[in-house]
Amino acid sequence: MIRRAEERDIPRLLELLKQVNQVHFELRPDLFKKETKYNANDLERLLKNEDHVIFVYDDEGVQGYLFSEIRDYTKNQLLQPIKTLYIDDLCVDEQSRGNHVGKKLLEHAKEYAKENHFHNITLHVWEGNDSAYEFYKRNGMKEQSRTMEMIL
Repeated sequence: MIRRAEERDIPRLLELLKQVNQVHFELRPDLFKKETKYNANDLERLLKNEDHVIFVYDDEGVQGYLFSEIRDYTKNQLLQPIKTLYIDDLCVDEQSRGNHVGKKLLEHAKEYAKENHFHNITLHVWEGNDSAYEFYKRNGMKEQSRTMEMIL
């Protein structure tokens, strides 16, 4: 079942955040530390923040999560007046992969976005994270823009 994350989920969310960060650390140790993106205090704040929506897939324990952020461009000078649901992070526990948990979380976010009249869903995938890139493409995502860098 997919539900909104609660404070009782914080220890499990931290475990899953470690799994995601390990992938990023292995891809780009020049950018990522071995720490997690958020700590327990950060998660408490996010859970109370109306602009952040965290879903968990719970089947006898949390097997995955989807962190999202509401981005409101309705008063933006340059862009059309839209709201975007930005997927900040999606993780499925290593032991639960292959059971369509990620797909279910993404579908749930899509339904949430439709029900709340968002224009689109966006996210960022790091270069080299081919499995994530292919997962999102298979599930209907398309490239919107590209970030480039020059390491000095």
